[in-house]
Amino acid sequence: MSQLPPLIPRDVLFGNPERAQPKLSPDGKYLAYIAPDENNVLQVWLRTVGQEDDRQITKDKKRGIRIYFWTYDGNHLIYMQDADGDENFHCYSVDIHTNMVRDLTPFEGVKAQPIDLDPEFPDEMIVGLNLNNPQSFDVYRLNLKTGAVEFDTENPGNIVSWTADPQFQIRVAVAATPDGGSDLLYRSAIDQEWELLRHWGPEDEGYPVAFSKDGKTLYIVGSHDVNAQRLLALDLATRQESVIVEDEQYDVGGVMMHPTNRTLEAVAFYRDKLDWQILDPTIASDFETLAQVRPGEFGVSSRTLADDQWLVAYTTDDGPVYYYTYDRASKTSTLLFSNKPALEDLPLVPMQPISYTARDGLTIHGYLTTPTGIPTEKLPTVLLVHGGPWARDTWGYDPEAQWLANRGYAVLQVNFRGSTGYGKAFVNAGNREWAGKMHDDLLDAVNWLVEKGISDPEKIAIMGGSYGGYATLVGLTFTPEVFAAGVDIVGPSNLITLMNSIPPYWEPLKAQFYHRVGHLETEEEFLKSRSPLFFCDRIQKPLLIGQGANDPRVKQAESDQIAEAMRHNNKPVEYVLYTDEGHGFARPENRLHFYGITEAFLAKYLGGQCEPVGDIAGHSAVMK
Repeated sequence: MSQLPPLIPRDVLFGNPERAQPKLSPDGKYLAYIAPDENNVLQVWLRTVGQEDDRQITKDKKRGIRIYFWTYDGNHLIYMQDADGDENFHCYSVDIHTNMVRDLTPFEGVKAQPIDLDPEFPDEMIVGLNLNNPQSFDVYRLNLKTGAVEFDTENPGNIVSWTADPQFQIRVAVAATPDGGSDLLYRSAIDQEWELLRHWGPEDEGYPVAFSKDGKTLYIVGSHDVNAQRLLALDLATRQESVIVEDEQYDVGGVMMHPTNRTLEAVAFYRDKLDWQILDPTIASDFETLAQVRPGEFGVSSRTLADDQWLVAYTTDDGPVYYYTYDRASKTSTLLFSNKPALEDLPLVPMQPISYTARDGLTIHGYLTTPTGIPTEKLPTVLLVHGGPWARDTWGYDPEAQWLANRGYAVLQVNFRGSTGYGKAFVNAGNREWAGKMHDDLLDAVNWLVEKGISDPEKIAIMGGSYGGYATLVGLTFTPEVFAAGVDIVGPSNLITLMNSIPPYWEPLKAQFYHRVGHLETEEEFLKSRSPLFFCDRIQKPLLIGQGANDPRVKQAESDQIAEAMRHNNKPVEYVLYTDEGHGFARPENRLHFYGITEAFLAKYLGGQCEPVGDIAGHSAVMK
């Protein structure tokens, strides 16, 4: 008789990794990685390569460290940390010999954006700070030895990114423009005026990658004149562009460059899975060798300045991430560790790329994950909607998908129109279609599941975070018959209050938001017509809401107001607020608490398996 495998405990799926994000020091002497301390808070740890002298070098008290990188002096690591999810990240430097931590950007209410480090300038770091104006980031230089902060370049107010040249001077910038597009700006020297290299309109996208070693060429990615973003070389003397690599349908998804000579080595295109295109023949045999090490996708996550040692991460859909060191001279790979050894012998399931045709003929791609041990027929199902919405789901291990499949649900993740990676026509097909054709794509996904016999039409829930939370609210209000239940994590309920409460530093990007969603000042009625809050009297099915109290993007009011309106209309709603979280749940205690509640909620309305919620110490939930 067919039956589901045993329940995989939630803390295995959603708890902290055992060890993750290893990075080699530039000189190859040390290996750093993230791992929990005795209080289960993620810290940076360090070992000498070839030894087992692992030691913890940071002492973060609560949220845990997730973003860190080496400096080129070989003696310091930098990590980023905010306060309870407010996203005002500071740059902290830690001395790997003394463990002394220094806040390099100790400014209250100011957000630091790392811009660049350079091996030729090992004691410096360039960073953006919204110190003078909360809406814009000026450029500063940080001295890693003394901690001195020196003003470098002023932001006129509309610049959203900066690029340094091989002399470590800011010479290129991208400015947001009033039409919702952007300008690529260049100055021939730091005492010269900014000039316009090119304009991208609101339907196009582009960005600078890096300068060549001689500073005469700027490598850029752009979708102008074609459908998908391609990699180009822009000659700064003649202003002529030449195509390096392109694909008709898929955008360039990443560029690998040599650490010191700035040559282009490989380009990633993310189709159903990750595909590498080699540009530099000197690494072709390395990539051929690495592809044989183990199945799955791989990427070079760090490398020494001598380029003799690489650190390679292998991703699969039914297991942890495996990290290897790779010696280029001998072409040998050595397993370091996996991020979660507890996943290695579990009944995890494959993630299947799928596609279907939307009602207007557009091809929509996605990923289907189904339970093992039972037939894939008339299953209770969760439509798991990604955030952004200008992002995409990818193939690989997804803890939410594995958790839901293990509980007996089919899981479909859809790259609806507006998702990125599939060229500009696909992104722009989502313009002004929040709660419109973007929602139709999700309904067409439901129809596909039912027509294929995969899903029970009476037992399909919708769930997601951020835009996925908004899509959940849209599903329950605009199409109240379709979904059996909804789980909204930090989703906006009212597009007007969402736009009125965005962080100040998003101000330059407002024009793009107006172009893609609707204009706040001239189209209030249109935005209201796409806001679930004003239709919550239509809700028939139960809703669970999870929200972080310090979320700067989707403020607590977005969840408060729909929960209040639903209660006013006697609609079924459960609302969990986490007092020390922002846009999503960083602390494992809160994550495990919310997923426990979600699991019980889904079991109640869809009938899947359920591990009891249990008593989770240290969470900050308030039931509202």
